[in-house]
Amino acid sequence: MDNYDLKILECLQEDARIPNVSLAEAIHLSPAPCLRRVRELEKQGVIRNYTAILDPEKVGWNVSVFIEIRLEKQILGYLKVFEETVEQYPEVMECYQMTGASDYLLRVVAKNLRSLQTFITERLATIPNVANINSSVALKQVKYKTALPISGSTDTP
Repeated sequence: MDNYDLKILECLQEDARIPNVSLAEAIHLSPAPCLRRVRELEKQGVIRNYTAILDPEKVGWNVSVFIEIRLEKQILGYLKVFEETVEQYPEVMECYQMTGASDYLLRVVAKNLRSLQTFITERLATIPNVANINSSVALKQVKYKTALPISGSTDTP
């Protein structure tokens, strides 16, 4: 990727609905090559998707929770069952396999504490091989972003 590609990525992360002509102007490139570059970034999988970011509270998801899961055994089959099961739960926004004391960390949304309790007891706790569930309710979101640092980071070459 060259500087044009990086500028395209920065602009699209800020506004994915930017018209191609405006994007081309912003990165100082003519529209046709700009569009070709965007299509190539999509084809390569650098741009995975375009989406709308919603305000969770305005659509009724008032509780944000981080849940640590420890499994009884970390056998490949059990890991696969766990991952395939949580993949089906729409409340699970993110799921990471972890090192350390927990095997997985989930970010979950819930409508309220009762629905969170139901989710934990009737869904998570019933997944085979789950040994321990530790949840922490977020009191306040201090920072949230979806844009990856493209330039200006101290770690970029």
